[in-house]
Amino acid sequence: MSAKPAGERTEKATPKRKREAREQGQVLKSTEVVAAFSLLAMFGVLMVFGNTLADGIMGMMRSFFTVDLPAMLDKSYAVKTFGEAILSFLRIVAPMLAAALACGVIFNVAQSGWNFTAKPLTPKFSKINPMEGFKRIFSMRSVMEFIKSVIKIAVLAWVAYGELKGRMNAFPMLMGQDLMLSIPAGMDILLSVGLKLGMAYAIFAPFDFLYQWWRHIKDLMMTKEELKEEYKLTEGNPQTKSRIAQKRKQVSRMRMIQAVKDADVVITNPTHFAVALAYREKEHNAPVVVAKGKDYLAQTIKEKAREWNVEIVENKPVAQALYFFCEVGDEVPEDMYKAVAEILAYVYKLKKKQGVGP
Repeated sequence: MSAKPAGERTEKATPKRKREAREQGQVLKSTEVVAAFSLLAMFGVLMVFGNTLADGIMGMMRSFFTVDLPAMLDKSYAVKTFGEAILSFLRIVAPMLAAALACGVIFNVAQSGWNFTAKPLTPKFSKINPMEGFKRIFSMRSVMEFIKSVIKIAVLAWVAYGELKGRMNAFPMLMGQDLMLSIPAGMDILLSVGLKLGMAYAIFAPFDFLYQWWRHIKDLMMTKEELKEEYKLTEGNPQTKSRIAQKRKQVSRMRMIQAVKDADVVITNPTHFAVALAYREKEHNAPVVVAKGKDYLAQTIKEKAREWNVEIVENKPVAQALYFFCEVGDEVPEDMYKAVAEILAYVYKLKKKQGVGP
């Protein structure tokens, strides 16, 4: 079996890749879903408020066609009349437009959530580059969109033809009827055709959504090299991270060794473990571990303790217990108060004899 090309997108998109794509406006969205349910919403409103709309249209037409014709020759009167007609028409169709707008917002948000970004509007050279445009026109995506459009138009045309075929004889009669009768009849035909088209569109829309979902996932897929580069950017180069961690460990160890200077006592194993304790009555509730180490580090702690005249006390059980059960900065556990108190009392007594007591 041959290996896949290095530049082939075979890896699933990472959260970072998805987030960046979303910021660029690249989200899962099917315009067919929005269009289908907006169309259904418009004709649903028309079905509920059809009589009101028909009355409004008839009133508008009656008002428009009964104007004083000589007065229409006056420019200002004509502009005013046309303006009122347009406003009347917009008021009549406002419920349908509002339903379509609300449906468009709801289904856009349902598919991709709120995602306001102006980045898709930013000019890009690739959009005006003739070669890139040629590639887009003849790409597999364009072919699929063309096939999808042909199928959609064919299905909708077939549905519209099937619905209008049985009503063809009604059109000549409508043309000769009174306006009061022809408008409601025309609205009834429009409503019937529109609802059938909306339902056919709504059946087609989920298939487009599934296609867009598959297309979106495929577009976001990454090559192995992109995955490696992202890992380096987000997680850092392993060698660099190792060096940084080592450097931090060294700095932390140096600070810990410096803290031995302020310790009251260093308790040892004596060769394998060393734990330095400090106790300040006004600052601490119990003695605090300021440094600890094993083997080489234990020897370093003891050397520094001798250099800074910090008492070293050998107590194997206490040294081992403190090393294994306490971290630097921790207070001594309650069950070790007595043992540690005895050691500190011995140290304070020894310092007092030497004339350097606390």
